[in-house]
Amino acid sequence: MRCCFSAHLPSLAALSAFPGPCEVLRSGARLAPALLRSASAAMQRAHSHHPDALIAVNLELVTLTEDSAVITWYSGIPGTDDGLGHPLPAITEGEVVYGTHPSRLHHTASVDRPTAHHQVELTGLEPGQTYYYRARSRGVTATPTPLHLVRGNAVGTSTFGFGTSGGPYSFTTPQPPPGRHLLSVALCNDLHLGETTAGLVGGLPLLRGVPQQPGRAPYPELMSRALVEEARRRGADLLLAGGDISAGGAAHDLGEARRILDGFGTHGQDYFVVRGNHDRSADSSTFHTAFPGLTGSDGAGYFARDLGGLRIIGLDTYVKTGNGADAGGLGPDQLAWFQAGLREAPDQPTVVFGHHPLTVRDSVFPVTRGQCLERRQARTVVDAYANAPGVFLHHAGHTHRNKRTVLVRAPHVTQQEVAAAKEYPGGFTLLRIHSGGYALNHYKAGDLAARQWSERSRRVAAGLWPHHALGRSVTDRNSVAAHDLSGVTPLPPLSRSVNRGQR
Repeated sequence: MRCCFSAHLPSLAALSAFPGPCEVLRSGARLAPALLRSASAAMQRAHSHHPDALIAVNLELVTLTEDSAVITWYSGIPGTDDGLGHPLPAITEGEVVYGTHPSRLHHTASVDRPTAHHQVELTGLEPGQTYYYRARSRGVTATPTPLHLVRGNAVGTSTFGFGTSGGPYSFTTPQPPPGRHLLSVALCNDLHLGETTAGLVGGLPLLRGVPQQPGRAPYPELMSRALVEEARRRGADLLLAGGDISAGGAAHDLGEARRILDGFGTHGQDYFVVRGNHDRSADSSTFHTAFPGLTGSDGAGYFARDLGGLRIIGLDTYVKTGNGADAGGLGPDQLAWFQAGLREAPDQPTVVFGHHPLTVRDSVFPVTRGQCLERRQARTVVDAYANAPGVFLHHAGHTHRNKRTVLVRAPHVTQQEVAAAKEYPGGFTLLRIHSGGYALNHYKAGDLAARQWSERSRRVAAGLWPHHALGRSVTDRNSVAAHDLSGVTPLPPLSRSVNRGQR
């Protein structure tokens, strides 16, 4: 099953979605050197090494809040290959040493047991403080995931430590959002239940897909369950799933998705779902059979809900016939309904979520019309935002990457693209709403099996996937913004505790 990022597959029905020559040349110029570097690295790995040697690679600062940081890396056996150009795992201890001066890394945090898929969380950090750190496995210092294609930085908020053999690298914790914490919302998308091979991008032979290892659980189910568990562990009060819940709209896959998401709470109360282009099937009622109760008798796939003063608007961004390769579309009735709703309450704190982004910028791969909402409709939506100061966030999926974009014509609105739940980096973005602002923080699913698949699936697109999916900077997946959200009230604690007690 092809991923929605590759919706521009050759097809007579999708010719209009093809990238232009300039897009192809631009991406080719970026990708060719990286492919050559990947081939060279594979040849170097083929040389023999001492049997006790290991490498520590793919260091990433995934999550950064005002008082915590989550750091991940992988330890492997040099000279080995899992069949995808990736070293076999080396099970060993891992630790992060850190401090507020590069030559005084006096604090240590470690994983609770030996593993090859290290995930260490630093807690008790001070807001606005610069920290320096190294991660290491059995004394071997971990090296960062290279993001040279996007001039990115996977390991910190500055370039301190680059050009050295293992850092230390640095990050500066942000200030917390203004005001008191009110509630938290997990944002996720692209679960793709039913998919069996990740990353069949464009059908190109070089960019072969990545399957799950034999004997392991199907990766969409594994990652979705881990997401639900991690979202609950991180204190999410609500969950918004922004489309492509299934790989092809099959009733069985949508039913399985419903069973998994019910592990978070009650549909229509604790979590909300909208359709993506992959969720459409010949039987238009299939999706609403799995997720009923939010739409009218006409089967419309869009809705608005008021939850303690926070308005949630869910959009169905592919209300049209087609194979998913063309641009998203809302349909005239939905667009009119959306505009009228914002006009009626322009100042109400509002989160909008739908599958297709309004705009796609700074992509490593060629940008096609099929990657976002139809241009005229996108302009209409942004114009509506410009006159609705209460709207502060537009959550989108479809591109399978973390990318924060401030809308120029509506600068009070952040468009947050969230990476796919089903594959590297895997997980969700936690929206923490405070009375005077909000924070967005990306979390990888913490389950060990999920971490194993995340590491395996980073080989999507011949190993170039991190350049696209992770986010070119820490702020693409972790940010803080000021916004008046004082009209939001916390959800009733009794309601949340009762629901979670039923899970």
